[in-house]
Amino acid sequence: MSDNTIPTLSAWTGGLAALTELARRFYEKVPDDPVLGLVFAGMDPAHARHVAAFIDEVFGGPTAYTDGGGTHHAMILKHMGRGLTEAQRQRWIALMLETVDQAGLPADPEFRAALVGYLEWGTRLAVINSAPGAAPPAEDAPMPVWGWGPPGGPYLG
Repeated sequence: MSDNTIPTLSAWTGGLAALTELARRFYEKVPDDPVLGLVFAGMDPAHARHVAAFIDEVFGGPTAYTDGGGTHHAMILKHMGRGLTEAQRQRWIALMLETVDQAGLPADPEFRAALVGYLEWGTRLAVINSAPGAAPPAEDAPMPVWGWGPPGGPYLG
């Protein structure tokens, strides 16, 4: 960019349209996946759109997710008590990265490092929060903000 402005991860991916396509493709695959199928049995048809809007906002895009009433607290609650396993977490990431390639998201190493960092962080939290007896999150838990991870800077804002 000529003005040296660093784009958000959302802008770099192509925004909500690209993330919606990614989520659509991904969630079309999970019902038939031998590891993930049961996790997503009975999935709400709007799930992919909600996840895309959530990730878009986390990646610095518009606040459509929270403007529509979504919260980080509510997203975490969706995982509570589900007993997600490490094998399911690893399969989720593998299938998501396969789908990232198929959806044509950027392949540059800087973007992929930020993306994988977010996927690792988010899926590990999902496993922790899904464990039996996990404490519910604070209702005012802020939406995460994920960026490029400049040296010495935090990933989360």
